[in-house]
Parts: sequence; C-alpha cells; structure tokens
Amino acid sequence: MNLQNTIKKRRKTLSLSQNDLSEMSGLSLATIKSIERGKGNPSITTVSRIMDVLGMEIIYRVRNTIIEE
Repeated sequence: MNLQNTIKKRRKTLSLSQNDLSEMSGLSLATIKSIERGKGNPSITTVSRIMDVLGMEIIYRVRNTIIEE
C-alpha cells in the first residue's frame, strides 16, 4: 500500500475528516488533500506530523546498491 492510501485509510478508520487531520497536524488542508491524491513530494517532517496524529510510525528501509565500473 502506498503512502496516500495508507494515510487516507487510517484517517477514515479514526473517523477523522481531512479538515480534522489538517487542524490536528498543523498542516494546511491543501497539503492534506494533495498528499491523499498522491500529488507532490511531502517532506519527512510533513509525513511525520501526519503519522503522529494518526498514531503511526515511519519505518525507513534502505537498500545498499553496489555499482561496479
């Protein structure tokens, strides 16, 4: 599941409107709508603020890539 669907699904599970999430996270309603539509590239800080309200954690996964010349 991608970020936009994860946020939207969790928000609805908690019975929060986009406006509720906006107010609780301190982010603009336009930002919340944009993220849920999959537009833009939100910063880690923005995503973290949303996840805090939704009671979720951000899990970073890093994969090492070896480039041979």
